[in-house]
Amino acid sequence: MTVPSNLETSEQGSDNNLEAISPENSIAPIAGAAMGSRNLENEFLDELPDEVEMSLFDHLEELRQRLFYSLIAVAIAVIGCFFTVKPIVQLLEVPAGPVKFLQLAPGEYFFVSIEVAGYSGLLLASPFIFYQIALFVLPGLTRKERRLLGPVFFGSSFLFLGGLVFAYIALIPAALNFFVSYGADVVEQLWSIDKYFKFVLLLMFSTGLAFQIPILQVLLGVLGIVSSNQMLSGWRYVVLGAAVLGAVLTPSTDPLTQSLLGGAVLGLYFGGVGLVKLLGR
Repeated sequence: MTVPSNLETSEQGSDNNLEAISPENSIAPIAGAAMGSRNLENEFLDELPDEVEMSLFDHLEELRQRLFYSLIAVAIAVIGCFFTVKPIVQLLEVPAGPVKFLQLAPGEYFFVSIEVAGYSGLLLASPFIFYQIALFVLPGLTRKERRLLGPVFFGSSFLFLGGLVFAYIALIPAALNFFVSYGADVVEQLWSIDKYFKFVLLLMFSTGLAFQIPILQVLLGVLGIVSSNQMLSGWRYVVLGAAVLGAVLTPSTDPLTQSLLGGAVLGLYFGGVGLVKLLGR
């Protein structure tokens, strides 16, 4: 029987030590620890920190309470805007330029004032309405979902206001200039104040709603429903949808206003794709 020499024994021992400290053996515990910490973090983010057992009746009661508070806020804002409606009306008349407005029926301006105060009051009360919505849905959201709540509300408010401003400085003047120039040599420009404000308010608020497209894209991307590549791959349908949306949301029939709104929708959509891409989705 051959007895291994001391040299062979030492070589085998060194080989065993090298195997013990090999990169694979040293990385495996680190990777396992990282994976475990990641799992713990995911479990922490998926928890419901304020989970409370509530019956259907309790949910309906809370919903009624939130709606009541929101309606009170809207009513207060509308009443306040009604008493200061003249400056708002004068501001909305600016895009019309030298056009004169007529009251074609008794009380027409009064009802226009109520309509303008209603839209303005709803706009002023919208932060409080969003706050009540957040209080209602917050207990059912995980920590991960709560991280989206603030950016979504602030981003939605900013984009809606951006839509109002875009309609005021770009869409409304373009549409009015088209109509004025089209009939400049044929008719005198005397407009019904009721028809004018219906046109202006509808165009402004529909544009504000159209500016919510990036928010929807970010939500779909973060929730893993649609990726940025999928959004980009359907660009042909998006172009068609932007044209249809511009035609539907624009109360006028002139091609310039529809093209401006459709172009803005396209820009917002591709901007939303970029945001989803930056978020790694």
